This record gives sequence, C-alpha cells and structure tokens, in this order.
Amino acid sequence: MKKFPIIETERLILSQLEEKDIPFIVEYLQHRIYSDLTSNIPYPYVENDARSWLEMSKEAFDNNTGYTFGIRNKDGHIIGAIGLHDRDDDKAELGYWIGMSYWNKGYVTEAAKAVVDFGFNTLKFNKIFATHFLHNPASGRIMEKIGMEQEAVLKQEIKKDGEYFDIVRYSIFND
Repeated sequence: MKKFPIIETERLILSQLEEKDIPFIVEYLQHRIYSDLTSNIPYPYVENDARSWLEMSKEAFDNNTGYTFGIRNKDGHIIGAIGLHDRDDDKAELGYWIGMSYWNKGYVTEAAKAVVDFGFNTLKFNKIFATHFLHNPASGRIMEKIGMEQEAVLKQEIKKDGEYFDIVRYSIFND
C-alpha cells in the first residue's frame, strides 16, 4: 500500500499520525494512568517520546509491518490512537489508547471494529489478537465487544519498571 489509508466510521476518522498531533499526544499521555495501564507508554511522557513514536509508526507503514491510526473526531482533532501490527504467520496485534475525556463513550470500540475489519478485509490477516494487563479490565471489555474471545492468561509476561505483570490475551479470527 503506497498511501496511508483513511477509515471513516459513524463518528470518527482514522488516519495517519501527523506532526501537528504531537502536542496533543503529549498532553493526553501526561497522565500516569497511561503508563500504568499499558506495556509501552513511558512515564513521564515527553515530546521526544511522541516524535519517536511517530517515526516508528511511519517506518512500520513504509516497511508494510504496521498501521498506526490517529483516532480523530469528525473535525479532524486527534483524540487517541489505534494500531495494527503484523506479527507474521498471517496474524496481527491490535493496540489502542484514547484521551481520558473520551473514555466510556464507545470511541475505541468503534475504531477497533473498523481496524479489525480493515485487517481482515484489506490486509487479509487470519487472526488479530490483543492483550491487556489484569488491572485494566476495561480494555478486555472493548476486546469482547468487538468479538474477540479470551485465549489465555500469560503469567509474568511483561516486565515494566522492574515488576512482572500477567496479561490477558484475546483474539478473533477471519471466518
């Protein structure tokens, strides 16, 4: 795919991350809760983190190994992000975050359904999976709402800040 796709849903536009998004990304991810609830968002989160993440996202797209979409309202303002990353063997991993003021409004579920559709129909993945920390059951509820089923609890799977965490893995198949 030469041009980054744009996916529109009822309330959202999913499109490539842009330089202009950096201040908003940094502002959203300032809250410690994002680091506490995810395996790969550091705390404190600074502008260099956002710049590195944008660069990694662009490289993943250029190398055909991943798609990181900005989740935007219909005005084009970024409110979060969602990604689908190729893990070989016709499977991909789904990950997401959204600004706290947009929690519990169904935006991530709406975006995730669209990205899973894109993964199956356009990218032809057989399996899409996602994980969450045990202490973040809200993320698991999103996975269930989009049709994923729990596969496993992986014990002490993630080491973050010197501590080991169990994660729950969910998946959905293209059938």
